[in-house]
This record gives sequence, C-alpha cells and structure tokens, in this order.
Amino acid sequence: MRLSAIAQALGLPFSGEDREITGMNTLADARENELSFLSDSKHLKTLQNTRAGAVLVDTNALDAVPPSAAVLECENAALTMAAATALFAPPPTDRDGADPVVGAGSFVDPRAMLEPGVVIGKNVTVMAGAYLGSNVRVGDDTVIFPNVTVYRDCIVGARCRIHGGTTIGADGFGYAHTAQGEHVKIWQNGNVVIEDDVEIGANCSIDRAVFASTFIRRGTKIDNHVHVGHNCDIGEHGIFVAQVGVGGSTKLGRNCVVSGQTAFSDHLDIAPFSTFTARAGVTKSIKEGGKVWSGYPLMEHRVWVKLQAKLAKLVKG
Repeated sequence: MRLSAIAQALGLPFSGEDREITGMNTLADARENELSFLSDSKHLKTLQNTRAGAVLVDTNALDAVPPSAAVLECENAALTMAAATALFAPPPTDRDGADPVVGAGSFVDPRAMLEPGVVIGKNVTVMAGAYLGSNVRVGDDTVIFPNVTVYRDCIVGARCRIHGGTTIGADGFGYAHTAQGEHVKIWQNGNVVIEDDVEIGANCSIDRAVFASTFIRRGTKIDNHVHVGHNCDIGEHGIFVAQVGVGGSTKLGRNCVVSGQTAFSDHLDIAPFSTFTARAGVTKSIKEGGKVWSGYPLMEHRVWVKLQAKLAKLVKG
C-alpha cells in the first residue's frame, strides 16, 4: 500500500514524501519498505536506529524518529498498530492460486485437503483429515498424520512427523486494549517455520508470528499437548514434555530439556543446555546455560531440593 493510503485508512494526518509499504515489522527488523511502531518508551533507542520506512509514534516520541523514516503521528501507537495489521492481513485462503504440487513417491489421502499453492516434496505421507492451507511447503520424507491442520504460508521441513490433532499456524494471542477495556485484535501476519527432523506430538498448538516467523529449529522433539506462542524461537534439538506452555516471543537456546507442565512467560531469553524439571515456572531470562532449574519461584534444582527437605522437616516437627 502507499503510505498515504495507510494514513487515510487509519485516520491519521500525512504529509511529505509518499512511498510504497509492503508490510509491517518490529523496529529492530523492519526494512526500508516496511511500517513499524513504538508501543513502549523502553524501545526509544531501537527507534533511533530503525531502518523502517515509516513509523507509528505518539507525540512524545517524535524527536527519536530517524530522518530516514516517515512519521505517522497518533494518540495511541499500540492501538493504531493493531488497526494497521488488519490492512496487511492476507485472506484465509487463496482461491485463485496454483494447483497443489505433489512430489514423486508421495501419498496424499483423498480425504485430505490441499489448498492452492501447496508444494509437497518427495516421499511425503499426508493422511486422512489433514488440511494444508494456501502456499504451505512440506519437505521430503515427512509424515502428516490424521487431522493435522497447517495454516496458510507455513513451512514444514524434511523428515518431520506431525501427529494427529496438532495445529500449526493458528493466530497468536495478541490484542491491544482501549481505555474502556475493549480488546482490539492484532492480526497475526507472519507464519511458522518447522525445520528438518522435528517431531511434534498430538494436539499441540504452534502459533504463527505477528510479523516474520515462529521457529521450531531442527531436531527438536515435542510431546503431546504443548503450546508454543507467537514469535517464539525454539532452539535446535530441544526436548519438550507434555503440557508445556511457552509465552510469545520467548527464545530458547539449543538442547533445552523442558519437563511436563513447565510454563514460560513471554519475551524471555533462555540459555542453551538449560534443563527444567516438572511444573517449573519461568518468569525471567536465564543467561547461563548448563544448569537445572525447578519450582516457582524458579531456583536452581539443588537449592530447590534442599528447600523441600527443610520444609518436610518443618511439617514433621
């Protein structure tokens, strides 16, 4: 869209050089043809260094906008950003896309559904009730079990196994909030990328990104009933046991082991080779890898064991 058209759709004043805007992105990742936004003053430094072609900002942040970026001034940048995401949201499916392409040696059950633009590699199995949305890509030797749903534009790598009932690419849980307590949808316009040699159990949910991609990196193994939020990045060769939940935009390094019912808050960075015992509650980033963590509040496992022993003595006393 032309920037002037975006401003008009959002009811914002616009003057200056018009330009073509192809999509939206974060301040850190936006390019010269993308629109970004400042929703929190703690990101002012990132705003000063952004490469975005245009930014949505509140009045008090105008001085931090770099000369290369056009300004769309608004009263509430977070709410306006939510409205802007709707302008770039693709339709649920492409009705006029190219016919699906199925590679040599692959089997697609006639009771599966392939939307226009789907590309399936060699020796892939897609079982009954599976749904692959527009422009989905599936790599060689992958198995899609019954009733798996892969939303549009998502990518599944080679030698993966996606078990029944799992949904890849549903909307992430994101809303902006009005002063009256109403919830305005932030459209999730990214996708999910599942790299090679990943196995995902039954009834899991891997949410698509707001912008860019949610990643499940190569070699990761995910048990049943696991939820990965939007814009997460799950490192290589991770292990996730049943009923784990990962909040949006949290990143885990490689070879993390996460035991059952562990929960992560959003926007965390977890060091590689971290291990979490069952029902751990992770609310802060972890910078040093190779440690074992337990409990809530989270603490090193050896400390948690000593604490439990002392509590047991108190109860006996």
